[in-house]
Amino acid sequence: MKLQQLRYLTAIVRNNLNISAAAESLYTSQPGISKQLRLLEEELGVELFNRNGKHLTEITSIGQQIILKAETILREVNNIQILAEEYRDDRRGSLSLATTHTQARYALPPIIKAFRERYPAVNLQVHQGSPAQISELVQSGEVDFAIATESPELFGNLVMMPCYVWHRCVLVPTGHPLTRVERLTLHDVAQYPLVTYVFGFTGRSQLDEAFRGAHLKPSVAFTATDADVIKTYVRLGMGVGIVAGMAYDPKQDQDLVRLDASHLFPSSITKIGFRRGMFLRRYMYDFMELFSGHLQRERVRAVERLQSAEEIAEVFEGLELPVR
Repeated sequence: MKLQQLRYLTAIVRNNLNISAAAESLYTSQPGISKQLRLLEEELGVELFNRNGKHLTEITSIGQQIILKAETILREVNNIQILAEEYRDDRRGSLSLATTHTQARYALPPIIKAFRERYPAVNLQVHQGSPAQISELVQSGEVDFAIATESPELFGNLVMMPCYVWHRCVLVPTGHPLTRVERLTLHDVAQYPLVTYVFGFTGRSQLDEAFRGAHLKPSVAFTATDADVIKTYVRLGMGVGIVAGMAYDPKQDQDLVRLDASHLFPSSITKIGFRRGMFLRRYMYDFMELFSGHLQRERVRAVERLQSAEEIAEVFEGLELPVR
């Protein structure tokens, strides 16, 4: 049994049992992966997948157990490599993040600037995606950290720690009737078509729940994953924008009016997380503390050993999170 065979095996699973896609993701050939998969099954004496001709259709029951073991082995191999890198040079390496557009565009730039000044030899990568994609990227080991707000159920297998609280705002063009309302209500906002996030992004589910709770069903004229795109269509007059408060830039968005909506919708908490059992390098701890000052190394190391979201929540109980 070879480590490369285990890498091929987990890549097949990550690519929905598509060997060609797995080969492309690993920059190798489809026949090579197929051959190594056959050799692995012959050595183990079991079939890891059910097949229909040359196509894999599903994972067998024993295959599911073996794949879980393979993923654990590969994580530990990665930890060994990281440990050796840390010993050789604790200021050189790589750090990859997966997050949404809003976080990447508005929350991360000053953090990344400060981190790059401190660690110029660390190769830093930022991947953008949906909450489901972010979760998959981290759990598969393709990226180190997840930064997300929505869908806590997707991140149950990760160590997720609260970073900061944020509120929503309503954006309208200058002169819009809502600018003359002293204190907005959900009923006021629901009178106009909405331009907001795609469901599953940046607290969108809480927005929908707020309207349902008030027995309102506003018309959603346009949705996007990108706050800048939302603002573009607000400018075109398609509707009233609802975005994260951090997405409003007073300099670049002077033609739009930002209306407070913190009393209309529940606040949201952005969290940062990583895989359980992952070896964290010094610069990784420093990145988390730069992102949110209360995530000092001692606190993160205490959280690393915990197994449930409830235990992690207790560590941060009573802590006043910053608001952005």
